[in-house]
Amino acid sequence: MPTPPVPLTGKVALVAGATRGAGRGIATELGALGATVICTGRSTRASSSDLCRPETIEDTADLVTAAGGVGVAWRCDHSDAAQVAALMAHLQTKYGGLDILINDIWGGESLMEWGKKVWELDLNRGRMMLERAIWTHVITGHAGLPLMRAGGLIAEITDGDGWYYRGSFFYDLAKTGVMRLAQNWASELKDDPRAITSVSVTPGFLRSEEMLAHFGVTAETWRDAVKQEPDFAESETPHLVGRGIAALAADPQKHRFNAGALASWTLMDEYGFSDLDGSKPHWGNWYREKVKPRL
Repeated sequence: MPTPPVPLTGKVALVAGATRGAGRGIATELGALGATVICTGRSTRASSSDLCRPETIEDTADLVTAAGGVGVAWRCDHSDAAQVAALMAHLQTKYGGLDILINDIWGGESLMEWGKKVWELDLNRGRMMLERAIWTHVITGHAGLPLMRAGGLIAEITDGDGWYYRGSFFYDLAKTGVMRLAQNWASELKDDPRAITSVSVTPGFLRSEEMLAHFGVTAETWRDAVKQEPDFAESETPHLVGRGIAALAADPQKHRFNAGALASWTLMDEYGFSDLDGSKPHWGNWYREKVKPRL
């Protein structure tokens, strides 16, 4: 008997910012459910971005294919409207549209300044963070939404699922700004017959490649970092948020979450999946019980 198709077979997803971290995990898990995933970013095997990290979009595309989907690498600087327009024209021509649009462009790692008041911050660094973390999402949504097919999903990837202050002026604007974008897309699409769902989604304490490097550990030895940072005990791989978004994309009733601010742990509770090792890290509970009392 033929193997039945997995839920996202035939669906086309664009993961903008798929080079590493949450974007890579999301792309891979969309592939695991059968999607064709266009993986965009600035880091390729031929040339690195200014972040000078080893991960590439080709590596991510290979992981998508290995997971069971079809991974496609496409170099795109999402701050360049012309490059984004060319990408969308290609997607329209080759695939006839999009079913899933993930906005995970960030690039602000080297721009953050903690422990300073707003008047002490470097304005140029702050402006670049906002351009990279919000304006790129605006450009991508502006060009991508017309391609979205009925029942599609657009997800803005952020840090946090509430409107609390995130400790640094420009970082807070960047992360709450894309939450607001998700609400704005939903408002713009309110009367659209395509019934596209727009949400923001946050991971918990993410065991990204950069975070592992920061602590001097690997994906296999990550528990050693708990000695340096006890809260890392409740950290999660990028696959947890990836599985959440993949499950959401495959849910025919996902529009009930429209305009919502979701999290990897709330999606885990909703759909019943676990992380790669079978664990169920719940940053929401951990934060309330362990972190918030210390603040």
